Amino acid sequence: LRILDSKNPAMREMLDAAPVLTSHLGDESRSHLTFICNALDLAGVAYVINPRLVRGLDYYARTVFEWVTDRLGAQGTVCAGGRYDGLVEQLGGRPVPAVGFAMGLERLIALLEEVNPGAATTASDLYLVLVGDAAAREGLVLAEQLRDAMPQLEIVCNCGGGSLKAQFKRADRSGARFALVLGDSEIEAGTVALKPLRSDDSQVVVARESVIGILKERIAG
Repeated sequence: LRILDSKNPAMREMLDAAPVLTSHLGDESRSHLTFICNALDLAGVAYVINPRLVRGLDYYARTVFEWVTDRLGAQGTVCAGGRYDGLVEQLGGRPVPAVGFAMGLERLIALLEEVNPGAATTASDLYLVLVGDAAAREGLVLAEQLRDAMPQLEIVCNCGGGSLKAQFKRADRSGARFALVLGDSEIEAGTVALKPLRSDDSQVVVARESVIGILKERIAG
């Protein structure tokens, strides 16, 4: 399959006429691709399915990906990787689902400076505290909705789990003015809890569909 990644112009015509990989997926692979695309759609992440995309390592399985930008000229690839489901087993271990990637640190820094020059010195406005697996999934979607509605705000979404107390410590260290708490009870009720971190004001519980308007009043001004 590496021929699909050939940079030889003489191969271009033959590659353009080659069968498209996504037209020849098995049922399991197609189901997996649909699941990934649905998750990206739900999170509001823009993507393009590239049937010619291949990676150079033999232990990739199922999904490979690249994160690209048009903000850095010709050096558009910032991150690339894929699934490593068979790697641990090849090394003598048991089968372990896995995913990994390589990221260009210099390109990432350049992109950050291009998109948000003041990010390194700006305290967060809002920290999402997410309690439970369902909240971790819902929180990613909510964070993207908030960023889309209020792009001027610095919004941090907790990743990596942790107890409620541990997450509030992270929220405090981030310098955030508010914490937005989402757990199983909030998901069931369709609410979120908004807690001020830099004042003695009380925590309030608001309907999830109202949270953007309330945050615009309290934070965005």
